[in-house]
Amino acid sequence: MHLPTLRQLQFLCALADEKSFSRAADVCNVTQPTLSSAIKEVEAILGVQLVEREARGASLTRAGETAVERARSVLSSAADLVAAAHQAGAPLTGHFHLGAIPTLAPFLLPRTLSSLRSAHDGLRLYLREDQTDRLIEGLRNRSLDAALIALPWEAEGIETETLGDDEFLYIGPKDHKLSTTGKLKPEDLNGEDVLLLEDGHCLRDHALSVCSLSPTRNGSDVGATSLATLVQMVAGGLGVSLLPRIAAEAGVTAGTDLTIRHFDTPVIGRQIGIAWRAGSPREEEARMIGDSVRETLAAYQT
Repeated sequence: MHLPTLRQLQFLCALADEKSFSRAADVCNVTQPTLSSAIKEVEAILGVQLVEREARGASLTRAGETAVERARSVLSSAADLVAAAHQAGAPLTGHFHLGAIPTLAPFLLPRTLSSLRSAHDGLRLYLREDQTDRLIEGLRNRSLDAALIALPWEAEGIETETLGDDEFLYIGPKDHKLSTTGKLKPEDLNGEDVLLLEDGHCLRDHALSVCSLSPTRNGSDVGATSLATLVQMVAGGLGVSLLPRIAAEAGVTAGTDLTIRHFDTPVIGRQIGIAWRAGSPREEEARMIGDSVRETLAAYQT
């Protein structure tokens, strides 16, 4: 029985994603005639039309959609085979794709990567910084091997391990009343202009939960795109905010004249964890990277 090759299945999946022969060919680093010929050969092998060729692109037939779904599964299994073989030889060697949310990546990855590279010189890390839901999707479609996220986070088919707690601190202008009050409690922020990250960042949800604030508040709730922007907004007198301790310890407020305070009772705003796809052959390596991150977190807390 003549079977499609993995390369031909890659071409088919690229065409499904790009909906254009020319763009799919660019993604696969081949010429358009080469890709088109490969698709026709797959159709001949399967004995069914997979693609409708149109003037402005290409679309899948119903049979094509089924074939692409199976092709992605085959390619994922092949990738798992390669990963398992590498891991059997030596863990943390070869390519490893690691994701991290933006409120963790700048503060944890530099120290963690330095120690990992020292201990595993055969490791080639590829990093992706993105919001949690897109990182989880990356784990599911095998474009990521593991991801550093904030917990709790429930997702079907995804396993996690908690690496440590992240305390939330108060930041505000030095002349703000909360910057000088005797004791500080999270509920003291009620009624204040509490600046948060924009929708989509899980840190926003954790901050809202800590302060028991409504997700939809007044017009002064301006969403920042990053912690660095958030700090500058507070420094500009637009309000107060909560800052993860790891960000404060990393110096994200450097160059500002802000007050940073611990709450009277420490506020654990979130847990930091590592996630991987259930059944992944790289689970052991994900846990090893998690151990390195745990050491970094411990260094921040000393």
